[in-house]
Amino acid sequence: MDTSTLLSVRNLHTWYELRQRAFGRAGSVRAVDGVTFDLAEGETIAVVGESGCGKSSLAKTILGLYRPTQGEIVFQGQPIHAANAAMLRWYRRQVGFVQQDPYGALPPFMNVHRILAEPLIIHGIRKAQREERIREVLEEVKLVPIADFMTKYPHMLSGGQQQRVVIARAILLQPKLIVADEPVSMLDASVRVEILELLRNLQSAHRLAVIYITHDLSAVRHFPSASSLCTVEKS
Repeated sequence: MDTSTLLSVRNLHTWYELRQRAFGRAGSVRAVDGVTFDLAEGETIAVVGESGCGKSSLAKTILGLYRPTQGEIVFQGQPIHAANAAMLRWYRRQVGFVQQDPYGALPPFMNVHRILAEPLIIHGIRKAQREERIREVLEEVKLVPIADFMTKYPHMLSGGQQQRVVIARAILLQPKLIVADEPVSMLDASVRVEILELLRNLQSAHRLAVIYITHDLSAVRHFPSASSLCTVEKS
C-alpha cells in the first residue's frame, strides 16, 4: 500500500446467509463480491449502480457496521476488517456518514443541539469545547441564525435543512473520510445542487476523502476531484 493512501480495500466480500427454518442454511446473497480500491486524502471515489446491487452494503462494511465475509479494509495502516471494539471506536471518529434519508437518520425526540452534542459527549469532549464545535459546524453547513436552529426538532426542518444537520453531524468530529450514501436522492431537485455544492466545499476546505454512492451519474459531476469510478451492476 502506498504511504499516501488513506483507505485501502482489498478483495472485499460481504455475503448474507439465507436460512430456512426446517432445513438450515439455504445459500447466500452476494451483496459485495470482490471490491478493491485505494483512496487518498482529499480524493473522491464514486460508486455507481442500480438499486439493490450492494452499494449500501459496501458502505456499511467500510464503516465497520458489517463484518466482511472476506477481504481487507485498512485505514491509515490499521486493519479495520478485524478490529476490536477500541479500534472501531477510534475508526468511527475518523469516518463520517451521510445517510440517504435525512429524516430517518435524525432522532425525532432530540433537537438539533442535542443531536450534535451526543457524539461529542460519547467521545469525551468537554462542554465548552462541545458548544464551540456545534456552533462551528452549524455555520459551516449554513444553518443560520445558529440560535434559531439549535432548538428545532427534525420535523420542524425542511428536507434540505435536515440533510444539512446530517452533514454537520458527519463532520463534527473532524473526520478524514466521508461516506455519502445517496445523500440527495430523497431531496427536491431544487435543493440537490445546494447540498452537492456544500459537500464539495466541505471536502475542499477540510481535504476530506469522499466515497460517494449513487445511482445517478449526473450527481458525480459535482465532484471534479473524483479520480476513480467504480460501477456496480446487479447480478
